[in-house]
Amino acid sequence: MRTTRRTFLQGSVAATVATALSPVAAHAQDKTAASRRIPSTGEMIPAVGLGTWITFNVGNDPLLRDECAAVMGAFFDAGGRMIDSSPMYGSSQPVIGYGLQKFGRPEALFSAEKVWTSSGANGPRQIEQSSAFWGVPRFDLIQVHNLVAWEEHLRTLLEMKRAGSVRYVGLTTSEGRRHDLLERIMRNEPIDFVQFSYNVVDREAERRLLPLAAERGLGVIVNRPFRQGELTRRLAGKRLPGWAADLGVASWAQFILKFILSHPAVTVAIPATTRVDHVRENLAAATGPMPDPAMRERMAAYVQDL
Repeated sequence: MRTTRRTFLQGSVAATVATALSPVAAHAQDKTAASRRIPSTGEMIPAVGLGTWITFNVGNDPLLRDECAAVMGAFFDAGGRMIDSSPMYGSSQPVIGYGLQKFGRPEALFSAEKVWTSSGANGPRQIEQSSAFWGVPRFDLIQVHNLVAWEEHLRTLLEMKRAGSVRYVGLTTSEGRRHDLLERIMRNEPIDFVQFSYNVVDREAERRLLPLAAERGLGVIVNRPFRQGELTRRLAGKRLPGWAADLGVASWAQFILKFILSHPAVTVAIPATTRVDHVRENLAAATGPMPDPAMRERMAAYVQDL
């Protein structure tokens, strides 16, 4: 992976020029990003965010840090706001801080962090360290990562929210794990967001979690939309259906994101990437026509048959 990243960055000037002239980039450069309403407050937020799992875990390598900063710059330039990270993600937090410092900590930033420690007592210290890594005075959203010690951490986060030191609180899971527990928490706790995996082939969340989020007025953040790249790699070389153009879809990544974002309960999807052109492509997927229920089923059937 490192060799590929270095090769890409060395050609980044040419790539930037090429993508700036492409239809996707031209569409994204107007700095208007399709937005969704956060149910608990009505605040509007762009429907495509930026994940940092693996992609921003680059240590102190200056070349790769600059690559990540370039991704962040393209994200903000295209109208993006939510960046999501976790203490679990290696060096991702200080790499985000490096990028934010380069861009003067854009006011548009919606900072989404997590607390991830088996000790509830260690939660506040970890959150403070995360804030220092990012270089932000407070986070917009803090989530209990993968439900680890969720009862203790949620008490801490709700106290922080009452004190005004965080704006929103939530919980996360991924890869279809512990949905029964997440459902119970969604029904009984005063949270603002839930985060879980969902895409055109992983649709279990449609049965209970997405309808429950709509019923309870919870924001939904979709992680691993491309199955950590496995899904887009599997579809690479396969032909997009001709009718995808009617949705403004020019790539499999946009096809997948359109499917996710067309569910009315979804607030934000957070694909991760190391490439500037992919950031623009992903944000553009939130614009234009969205599939209706019949088209969503057609999309899922098409992928299943490939």
